[in-house]
Amino acid sequence: MKRRKPELIDLSAEEFGAIIERSKAGALNEQDRDKLNALYETHFWVVTEMEKSNASLARLRKSLSINAQKTEKTSAVLKAEKDVEAPAGSVVETIGEKAEKKKPKGHGRNGAGAYTGAERIEVPHPSLKPGDPCPECVRGKVYEREPQRLVHLRGQAPISATLLELQSLRCNLCGEVFTAPAPAGVGDEKYDETSASMIGLLKYGSGLPFNRLARLEGSLGIPLPASTQWGIVEPAAVGLTPAYQELIWTGAQGDIFHHDDTSMKILALLKENRRIEQEGTKERTGMFTSGVVAIWKGHRIALFFTGRQHAGENLKDVLAKRAAELGRPIQMCDGSSRNESEDLDTILANCLTHGRRKFVEVTESFPQECRHVLEVLRQVYKNDAETKKRGMSPKRRLRYHKAHSAALMRDLKSWMNQQLVDRQVEPNSALGEAFSYMLKRWKKLTLFLRKAGAPLDNNICERALKKVILHRKNALFYKTTNGARVGDVFMSLIYTAELSGANPFHYLTALLKHAEELRRSPHEWMPWNYQATLAALGEAANPVTTSS
Repeated sequence: MKRRKPELIDLSAEEFGAIIERSKAGALNEQDRDKLNALYETHFWVVTEMEKSNASLARLRKSLSINAQKTEKTSAVLKAEKDVEAPAGSVVETIGEKAEKKKPKGHGRNGAGAYTGAERIEVPHPSLKPGDPCPECVRGKVYEREPQRLVHLRGQAPISATLLELQSLRCNLCGEVFTAPAPAGVGDEKYDETSASMIGLLKYGSGLPFNRLARLEGSLGIPLPASTQWGIVEPAAVGLTPAYQELIWTGAQGDIFHHDDTSMKILALLKENRRIEQEGTKERTGMFTSGVVAIWKGHRIALFFTGRQHAGENLKDVLAKRAAELGRPIQMCDGSSRNESEDLDTILANCLTHGRRKFVEVTESFPQECRHVLEVLRQVYKNDAETKKRGMSPKRRLRYHKAHSAALMRDLKSWMNQQLVDRQVEPNSALGEAFSYMLKRWKKLTLFLRKAGAPLDNNICERALKKVILHRKNALFYKTTNGARVGDVFMSLIYTAELSGANPFHYLTALLKHAEELRRSPHEWMPWNYQATLAALGEAANPVTTSS
């Protein structure tokens, strides 16, 4: 229960001293007890308000990047508090006791093998070939060895243009005109599939607004107005829709669903909001982009939905396409009520990182208590990293966590409960609220100790939503719901391709070039199998020119 502000009392130092002396003589009268109780209430109210102010100040400093850490890693969060003694019962080594890791050797540059998208040109030796006599010693013969690689980078416009001047001849007698044919591979369309792929990738994958790209292209002598770019990507999104719908259907069959949402403005819906306000109806006025990352047979499928619905409602629409014979999937999200729904037949898990973040935000105000919590959770995450390093199956991973993480989490829960029971932590303080958040959701936060395959956190969805946030920071809004749908299609395909290790530009281009095949069998054109489909058609998956 929230502690209300107590009534102030007028108690001087002399009166307080007199009460102390009377207490030595025997039991206090009722008036003295009332004054001491009022003083007690005032003290705890002031302490609580100071704690809240310190926590709010810490969050404000963090949001303004004033002496704020760039990461929430335990080593960075507790760096300033490394000399503070950790409370009794801490099971993890203190920051500073471990020697600093040595920096890896190397200059940080990328080797030639990192340029997987580079054009590869084989350059033969001008005078020698394998088997020729050595020009140096004459007696030996030269043989083929690993080529020496030289990387050469050149700048060019994102959308390049080629101006073909086809020779035209006209008969001076009959007037017949003869025009040279266009080179092979040049179609009748002014903008080919690669134009739509690149514009979509820059806009929805890298957050480059249409107007900014138009200025860049214009400065390079290639006019590409924003309206023209929209005229290219909108029909392209229609062609890509079968792949998007297939991603939704495939994702619905997954075992784990991560989801969350973030705010997104749509100008057309803002106009509707003004009508709703004028009419005084109780319609929803919020606008969101929901991110859903489904795990299906080891593949990570990213889906985006923009509109009025919350993440939980969008997940419900996805699960409506789920096969009836499949079991209940795991649903991972934070503790927000709009991420949950009673209609979802799932096994609910909550994000441990969100609970941990509550302590990160108040570390400056409660260094010792937060150190204990963060160190315990760090060890749990180390255990999870070890399971990934060893490539454990979900069942082996569950057994490992039960053996190495269950006791840590059990002791942490007992310690937090005891802190509240012993009044070592004020329930209404910022630290008390962090305790309450964890304890209230403890069963959902620790599903990874009971269910094979259950994740610890929702970080994969948080990373997916950075695509949306990047677009929002640069373009600010969508103009219409149709524009939002185009963004959802491109973002879903681009990010799923990245999660699958596929080149998103080549992937989008392949889909657009094979629109008819995509409509007939979209399941053959997913990011993880489209290269095999292209190979079956006799085409290269990543069209890179090789010459000699």
